[in-house]
Amino acid sequence: MKLSSHPLWLVGFRPFLGLACLSGLFFPLLWALIFTGSLSAPQTSFLPVQWHAHEMFFGFGWAVLGGFLLTATKNWVEIRGYHGKVLMFLVAAWLFDRAGMWFEGSWPPLLFRISNNLFLGSIVAMLLWTLIRYRKKDSYSDNYFFLLILPLFLLAKNLMLSADDFRIGWSMANGLFRMAFLVMLERTLTQFMKGSFQVSILRQPILDKSIKLLGFALIFESLMPLPLSSWIALLLALLLAGRFLYWKPQLAMRRLELGIMYLGYMGIVCQLVMNFSNQITQAQWLASLPVHVFSFGVMGLIIPAMLIRIAKGHTGRKVVFDAGDKLALWIMMLAFIFRIIMPQFFPSGFTSWILLAAACWFAAFALLGGRYIPYLLQPRVDGREH
Repeated sequence: MKLSSHPLWLVGFRPFLGLACLSGLFFPLLWALIFTGSLSAPQTSFLPVQWHAHEMFFGFGWAVLGGFLLTATKNWVEIRGYHGKVLMFLVAAWLFDRAGMWFEGSWPPLLFRISNNLFLGSIVAMLLWTLIRYRKKDSYSDNYFFLLILPLFLLAKNLMLSADDFRIGWSMANGLFRMAFLVMLERTLTQFMKGSFQVSILRQPILDKSIKLLGFALIFESLMPLPLSSWIALLLALLLAGRFLYWKPQLAMRRLELGIMYLGYMGIVCQLVMNFSNQITQAQWLASLPVHVFSFGVMGLIIPAMLIRIAKGHTGRKVVFDAGDKLALWIMMLAFIFRIIMPQFFPSGFTSWILLAAACWFAAFALLGGRYIPYLLQPRVDGREH
């Protein structure tokens, strides 16, 4: 059997969810060791915090988002989707990006620029081509939001590595990922609640579109006048919180695998309220807390639950969360407590909380990787090809 025909290369979620497990396992741990001085920082001309923010969004984050979109877009427009050598190229480009981010200081500038843009530029172009070429078959009329946000990821990525534009870059990256989660949660939670409890949750077109338009506007919050971005953030938080009440949280919280996604939804609300408070009152104590509420309370809670669903469902297995799956989710909630809550009450132990939170990510993604990477390497159990 040719290497490109191996089950790993049949569909986008297979290699990229594997990379998501590995990067979720290592990147927070590497940062904790760098932060505490136990490990030397990468050989780069940019600051260690820029490396950290970039790798969590464009290393870990795009391993997840890339795998999700490569798989979802082919289903949305009903085509075979990218596979084989194309996926092998994308994985090699993703690894090239990671190497460039670590060794940038010793690489020629041109080589670094190629490494830094090859993966994201390629996958964005492929996804756009799929959505544009097959737009008449697209089952979601609001996928134009992806046509708008995908190219902006390239801009945010490059701004994050500029000393002068880092704040703009990470704010844009945060806004772009928030936008992706807003679209994804709207679609998936509707399906999951119907499948789990045979109930429908509120889907009001004007409300849904207003939420997405406000989310899109906040991608550019760092470029807006402060009062404008603050009040948009508050308005979006209020609309999301109001819709949440009609999404039957009292039912969802009975099931950990659904409840944790609802908590992630509320993590977006909390971050928006924090942004409003931070910008209106100039509350210095918040500092980087809002972006960490997003990384730990949104990405950290939702992604493992989605990873389990995709790894089981798309390999032909029944989507049932067993004790091991639930343990991984509890560990990620513990990471949120260590990184977000405990430092507010016991700030003197900040370094210890960083290490404990990183250890939780390591443990949870080691558990998930150990359980599900073998699934990604095997053919579907139901006999279907992909």
